[in-house]
Order: sequence, then C-alpha cells, then structure tokens
Amino acid sequence: MATADIPEDLKYTAEHEWVRADSGTVLRVGITDFAQDALGDIVFVTLPQSGVEIQAGEPCGELESTKSVSDIYAPVSGTVSAVNGALDANPELVNSDPYGEGWMFEVEVSGPEALDGLLDAAGYRAVAEK
Repeated sequence: MATADIPEDLKYTAEHEWVRADSGTVLRVGITDFAQDALGDIVFVTLPQSGVEIQAGEPCGELESTKSVSDIYAPVSGTVSAVNGALDANPELVNSDPYGEGWMFEVEVSGPEALDGLLDAAGYRAVAEK
C-alpha cells in the first residue's frame, strides 16, 4: 500500500475508520482508502443521527457495496454533532474521496484524550499490510 493512502495527520482504528481532529472537541470520521477499496463500489450509506450518543468500538452505521454490507464502528465515544448529507445522494464519494468529501459524521467528545486509544499512521499501516 502506498504511503499516500494513509495520511500522516489522521488517527485510525484497526476497523479501518479514520479520525481528523481539526476543531477542539469535534472529530470528523470516515473510512480509510484501504477500506473503501476492499469494499468495492459503495451504493448506500446508513449513518448515525445527529444528537445520538455513540460508544467507541460499537457499530453506528452501515456501508452497502456491490460486494457486501459492512458495519461502521464508532472510533470514539461521544455525541454525533453532524452527518454528511451529501452521501445520501452520492454514496460513491466514499470511494472517490474517502479523506475529503466522503467523510461520514462528526462526533463531539469530552476532550483530546478521546484520541488516546487510536492508531497513528504507522500503526494503521501495520494493520492494513497484514
């Protein structure tokens, strides 16, 4: 896998979600390039509703591809503060731009310690290369 497929500025889960911490306690979540490639063409996305509490490691949504249906796992615990409504009409954004327009939802967490259990790019690269 090419290094460019795993941005250095993100945190990751072993279940192939990424987390971007741009603005304090609000974290943006999506799936990795590796995951979208493994799933194939995404045809439908089910996301958690805004205002819902999610728990780290628990399923909180689904991705339906031409190959299968896969759970989206919450990378952190917190309250969903926004969802990417563009995915309703354009689920293929997950395939074409997984780290940009294909983001899935945002989570409000209590503080930066929410990221403590996540992998850095090198750690995720080791998981993805297995």
